[in-house]
Amino acid sequence: MTATEQPRVVATTKQWLALVVLMLPTLLVSIDNTVLSFALPSIARDLRPSAIAQLWIVDVYPLVLAALLVGMGNLGDRVGRRRMLLIGGSGFGVVSVLAAFAPDAAWLIVARIFLGIFGAMLMPSTLSLLRSLFLDRRQRRLAIAIWAAGFSAGSAIGPLVGGVLLEYFWWGSVFLVAVPFLLPLLVFAPLLIQESKDPSPGPFDVGSIVLSIFTLGPAVYAIKVLATEGIGVLPVGLLVVTVLSGVFFVRRLLAQANPMLDMKLFRVPSFSGAVLVNLVSVFSLLGLLFFLTQHLQLVVGLSPFNAALALTPGIIVIILAGLGVVPLVRFVRPGFLMAGGLLLSLLAYGSIALAGGDATVLSFIVAFCVLGAGIGSAETLSNDLIISTVPADKAGAASGVSETAYELGAVLGTAVLGSILTASYRSSIDIPEALTTADATAARETLGGAVEVASTLPQGLGAELLESARDAFDSGIVTTSWVAVGLMAVAITIALVTLRSVRS
Repeated sequence: MTATEQPRVVATTKQWLALVVLMLPTLLVSIDNTVLSFALPSIARDLRPSAIAQLWIVDVYPLVLAALLVGMGNLGDRVGRRRMLLIGGSGFGVVSVLAAFAPDAAWLIVARIFLGIFGAMLMPSTLSLLRSLFLDRRQRRLAIAIWAAGFSAGSAIGPLVGGVLLEYFWWGSVFLVAVPFLLPLLVFAPLLIQESKDPSPGPFDVGSIVLSIFTLGPAVYAIKVLATEGIGVLPVGLLVVTVLSGVFFVRRLLAQANPMLDMKLFRVPSFSGAVLVNLVSVFSLLGLLFFLTQHLQLVVGLSPFNAALALTPGIIVIILAGLGVVPLVRFVRPGFLMAGGLLLSLLAYGSIALAGGDATVLSFIVAFCVLGAGIGSAETLSNDLIISTVPADKAGAASGVSETAYELGAVLGTAVLGSILTASYRSSIDIPEALTTADATAARETLGGAVEVASTLPQGLGAELLESARDAFDSGIVTTSWVAVGLMAVAITIALVTLRSVRS
């Protein structure tokens, strides 16, 4: 009997309450992806990280998540998805407290690594448990829509949460927000959610997990080095490691009878296309947030709270679009809707690129709303297709793929677009000759460093440095936006080709 012929199994109130509980770690992990966007200027002032350290502070968390999600999803299939959820929640809470009181950049980067490890335990469990909680396709799609809306909105809410906290507290407070999310999870998850696992799990493949780490990590680091130091032996060597590890990773999985990730799934258009849309959607969201939050604070001069308020309309649009696409998919093919979402992202970046240095706060708000409408709809449908394509007993591994696409998109959004922005900023800024070597180096590293140096200089010299730094940053935004437009155009084409025949 096929899935469409099975009798409808309607979810009870308990299942919907369980969804509320599963939304807690979903919101938390996605908020943690972007909450540092607003805290970066404060962290730059207090810890004075280099440009590459600043990017690692942001990127190491989603990078570790991306590298471990499939493996942790596979482990959850074996030992129990609820158990993994509770272990991840406990560890995430403890490390969040340690991150809040980091005395230097190195400590904070290490803490973010461990947050990524425990976060990787949380995320596949939430989506795969939804598969076991909601057996009816229509109800599951609504549940995934709520979950995806929370995931996307959480990424956008992160700066809002950060803005509110930084208005009254120090930057470390953005990590302590994990506590009120995790305590209810640890209390209510055992009461509302039954344990589920794969009855016939394959072996826990440590070798494949190691290879996945060596595939993703060097690639992102190479991008950062290319942006800060240009072409050299190190980035080329890192890319070689990435390619070789990726080849061995795929060959190892294909050779196994019961791999942790069935690579044959990527031959299914609805699966591979949905994974692509998931990745690119988050790429565009996180890439925009990376420079938008800095522009509003360090160029426009808004306080963290007011800058966060400027993003609120876009957050609302993300949520509404994620929920609104559920009934719409009954009349329009998912592939067209997802390609349309990517098109909105293209238009948002295009409007920023065309406005150039004349872009106003209002134009940025409108662009974020347009992008949010596309991201909200595309994320809901892509996650639904990913989790619905695979057998129920492999839900954890499929969820890991979905989350990996999300986190890899988050890494690449900040690493690729952030590195392009950094390179453009460095090549465009004009450092006044009167600055000391140390101040000139700090100002050339990041916009936050330039603002900090300017605050210590005589008024005229400080104003000259600020004007040059802000112009260089906005020039970098234009360059970055045009690159994003090109990437979105390629993604739209691929999505239309791979998803053209997929039906709801």
